[in-house]
Amino acid sequence: MKTVLLVIAAVGIAGCGLDVADSAATAGSIKKREIEQAQKTMHNAQQKLDATMQQVQARERAGSSQE
Repeated sequence: MKTVLLVIAAVGIAGCGLDVADSAATAGSIKKREIEQAQKTMHNAQQKLDATMQQVQARERAGSSQE
């Protein structure tokens, strides 16, 4: 009887470990997706900033050539 209880306890403890490992893997996967999305957002923002800077420079050149 003691052996059966020990086996049940061991299986229960092992199950908890698997649950924690699974949760950590899921959290890691979510964090990876968040990082990838943040990188895409940063890339898009950089492209918009570059386009805006080119427009400003073009206007400055057009304004200085008219003077």
